[in-house]
Amino acid sequence: MIRLDPARLAKEAGAEIVRRGEGGHPARAVVDSREVAEGDLFFGLAGEHADGGEFAGQAFHSRAWGVVVDPGWAGALDRASAPGWVLAAEDPLAALQSLARAWRRELGCPVVGVTGSTGKTSVKDICRALLPGRVHASPENFNTEIGLPLAILDAGEDTQTLVLEMAMRGMGQIAELCEIAEPAVAAITNIGPVHLELLGTLEAIAEAKAEILSGLRPDGRAIVPADTEALEPHLHDELWTITFGRGGDVFAESSRVEGGRTEALVGTPSGEARFLFPFTEAHNLTNALCAIGVGVALEADPADLAARAPGIGFSRLRGETIQLAGGISLINDCYNANPISMRAALDHLASVDAGRRIAILGGMAELGPDAPDYHREIGAHARDLEIDAVIGVGELARDYAPDEWVGDADAGAEVADRLLADGDLVLVKGSRSVGLERLTDALVAMRQNHTRDPGGAR
Repeated sequence: MIRLDPARLAKEAGAEIVRRGEGGHPARAVVDSREVAEGDLFFGLAGEHADGGEFAGQAFHSRAWGVVVDPGWAGALDRASAPGWVLAAEDPLAALQSLARAWRRELGCPVVGVTGSTGKTSVKDICRALLPGRVHASPENFNTEIGLPLAILDAGEDTQTLVLEMAMRGMGQIAELCEIAEPAVAAITNIGPVHLELLGTLEAIAEAKAEILSGLRPDGRAIVPADTEALEPHLHDELWTITFGRGGDVFAESSRVEGGRTEALVGTPSGEARFLFPFTEAHNLTNALCAIGVGVALEADPADLAARAPGIGFSRLRGETIQLAGGISLINDCYNANPISMRAALDHLASVDAGRRIAILGGMAELGPDAPDYHREIGAHARDLEIDAVIGVGELARDYAPDEWVGDADAGAEVADRLLADGDLVLVKGSRSVGLERLTDALVAMRQNHTRDPGGAR
């Protein structure tokens, strides 16, 4: 519930009230008219192919509390005697963002911003589980100039910590998100060759990610990896900083994997604690160290963080394990991929005891002119790990030099079904543009009697 009275809501959004409704408060903000439920506030955003204002009437048909649309649509709704609040804004997206910033200030709780080349969703998920009190975190991939304000406006009045994932595709985008979220804690998971097609160099990627540091409040705190030289030009003595990982302020003094769990003794500036994590991947231990660093920055007791560690769960498509008939285990990690996360996923695949280890790999997008080299390196890494078979999916995946290659995800399901044998362990991973979730769904349908287990993620 966005508990701002209608007059203040309109003011904070920079909108004009064109038609009054029955009062009260909107339940949540929505930008897709098909998802509007009774009491929602619909923002009619201008899209590439359509103007959301066109669907404001449909939102009212679904009993929306009100709509925010451009003045032209607002006038039409007023003349049609729309049954709810009609607010006019020249730029409904800017209105959404302004309202979100106002609600963030109304909540008055610490905001944690999480960005990085890989692992930001997993760090967000771990923070949601570890941090004390009522934690509200971005759902799924609500991490853009549209998704982030929606995530903020979905936070309840009783929220004590707000954890927001921040995506980046170019310069200035994280700075824009910080203007909305005003983070008190900024976590950078890592810097790697992601979005090279747009930014060109690793230094440019680091500069774009480091916008989150500049976007901190004056008393803000930064959580950064201990081994990322690319970030050094953006760190300074006045910035309160916690490092994580080997050689950092938050580190694993010891760890062991047993029974599908990772036990780790973690050292922090606030003392050490023994954590029992419900995952086995080495890269997720690193993600957990980042999240523990966030907890330390928020002055949480490491022992309290450790007590919540068994409750960690990950977002869909990020390392969930699906058990298929015949004792086949499928690691469904097809949300996205880049050289860092692909290497980590293959390392984990090689570390698990299984009959055969099969990697179904889609291409890695947005790597720029060196993309073939990155794919060849990943293919060579899979062979060095003695992965039993690699199936490449999509044009970019040819450069893995796979054992079998198919043009798309639908064909990949048929090839995988033919190759799989009882007891196999299968990794499915690639950039989202490849659509490997279709392959996973098809393979599950072909081999029924499966169960799902939310596992680790990247």
